Amino acid sequence: MELASLTSSLLTSLGVAQERFDGGDLVVHSPIDGSLIGRVGAGDKAATEAAIARAHDAFLAWRSVPAPRRGELVRRFGNLLRDHKTDLGTLVTIETGKIRQEGLGEVQEMIDICDFACGLSRQLYGLTIASERPGHRMMEQWHPAGVVGVVSAFNFPVAVWAWNAMLAWVCGDSVVWKPSERTPLTALACRALFERACRGVSEAPAGLLEVLTGGREHAALLADDRRIAVLSATGSCDMGRALAPRVAARLGRSILELGGNNAAIVCPSADLALTERAILFAAAGTAGQRCTTLRRLIVHESIADTLLERLRAAWRRIPVGSPLDTSTLVGPLIDSGAGAAMDAALAEAKAAGGKVFGGETVTVRGCEGGCYRRPALVEMPAQHDIVRRETFAPILYAIRYSSFEEAIVLHNDVPQGLASSIFTRDLAEAERFLSAAGSDCGIANVNIGPSGAEIGGAFGGEKDTGGGRESGSDAWKGYMRRATCTINYSGALPLAQGIRFGLDES
Repeated sequence: MELASLTSSLLTSLGVAQERFDGGDLVVHSPIDGSLIGRVGAGDKAATEAAIARAHDAFLAWRSVPAPRRGELVRRFGNLLRDHKTDLGTLVTIETGKIRQEGLGEVQEMIDICDFACGLSRQLYGLTIASERPGHRMMEQWHPAGVVGVVSAFNFPVAVWAWNAMLAWVCGDSVVWKPSERTPLTALACRALFERACRGVSEAPAGLLEVLTGGREHAALLADDRRIAVLSATGSCDMGRALAPRVAARLGRSILELGGNNAAIVCPSADLALTERAILFAAAGTAGQRCTTLRRLIVHESIADTLLERLRAAWRRIPVGSPLDTSTLVGPLIDSGAGAAMDAALAEAKAAGGKVFGGETVTVRGCEGGCYRRPALVEMPAQHDIVRRETFAPILYAIRYSSFEEAIVLHNDVPQGLASSIFTRDLAEAERFLSAAGSDCGIANVNIGPSGAEIGGAFGGEKDTGGGRESGSDAWKGYMRRATCTINYSGALPLAQGIRFGLDES
C-alpha cells in the first residue's frame, strides 16, 4: 500500500475525519520517500486567539474539578492509547521516519506518562509549616497555573507533548498544542483520541485541548499571549532564544527543552562489549535526531584503538533503509536540509583534521525521495568548534584523553548541558562523574548511554539546553502556582518577627 493510502487508513481508524487531513494549505510529506501524505488546514492569528480563548474558558471550569477526576480522564486516554498503539506508532514512523520499534516505543512512553499522571492526581501534596506565632497555622498549597502552551518538535511528535499535557491536565490546566509543521498528522490523531476520552468524563469541558497546525508564527503568538500561564517549548537552542525573551517580556513562565551535545567518557576499565552496544543505539538510533543522541565520545588513549575498531566494524553492519522494514535500524533524516547540514559538518570536521568513516548517502530502493545517510564516525585530533556545535544527524565525534581530569574538562566544554554518560567499572570514577565537580548536565548516567530516559525521572538540562524539566519527579510543580497560607485561630493578632504596630487606645 502506498504511504498516502496507508496514512489515510490509519488516521481514519484513529478517528480523524478526512476533511481534517485532506485539502488544507499545510502540505505534509513523509521522510521515508518524500511522498505527499496529507494536507492540513493552517489557522491564522484570529483562529489562534480563538483557540486560546476556548482553552482559557476550559481552564476556568477544569480547575475546580477534583484532581482524581482529572486523573480519570488521563487514565481513559491512556487506555485508548493502549488500544491504538500499533496504528499510532505506525503513523509516527510514517511521519517522522523513525523505525517501527521507536514509533511503538514513543506511544508506550505516552502510556507510561498517563499511568504516572493518573497516580499523581492523588499526590499533589502541599506542606504544613510550623508558625512562630501562637494560635496560627501555615500551609503551602498548589493550584492550577492556567492555560499551558506546548510547542513540540518533529523528532518526538507525540511523547514530549504527552509529558506536558498529562501533567497539565491532572494539575487542572488546559492545553494549547502547536506541533511541528512537519508532523501535524500525529497531533490530529492524538486530539481525536483525547476527544473520545473526554466523552466518558462528564466534567471535561470543551477546549481542554486545542491544536494549532501551521508555522512558527503560532508559537510566537503563544509566547506573547498573557493567557498562556506556562509555555513549554521543545526544539533548537535558537528557537528557545527566540521564544524565551517574548515570554519573559510579559513576566510569563517557560519550560525550555532545547539542544544537546551529549558525550560519553569511556574509561580504561570499561566493559567494551556493553559499551559498544550502548554507543550503537545512542549514536545511531533515530538517525541521530534525538536531543539526547550521543554526539561526542571521549575515550581513554589506552583503549581508543580497540574500541574505535570495534565501532567501525559495527558501523559497517548497521542496516540503513525504510523504517517500515523491521530489519532496519537507521531510517531517513527528516529532509534534504538535514542531509545537507550533515554533509557540511563532515566537511568542516575533515578540514579540521578529522578522519571520517561512513556518512555517505545510501540509496534505498523504492524510497529514492528520502534522505538516507550511513552514520558517521569521526576521529578528531581535538574538540574543534564543529564538535562543540550540535548537528542534528548521526555523527559521532571521537576524541582521546589521557587523564580523568582532562576528560571532565572536555566533557563540560560545550555550550549545551542535556545528557551525559560514563563507562567504567571504577567506583571512584563513577562517583566523581556524578559529583558537583563532574558532569554539568541535567542527566548523568553510568554504564548506559545518554539517550533512553524513563518518565519516572525529571527530563531536562542546563546551560543552552534551557534549564527546564518535564515528565517525572516533581516536574508537576512547573504546571501549578504556589500559595502560602496562614490561618489565625487564636483571637489575638501577634505579628511575625515580633513587630509591634498599632494605635494608642489610651
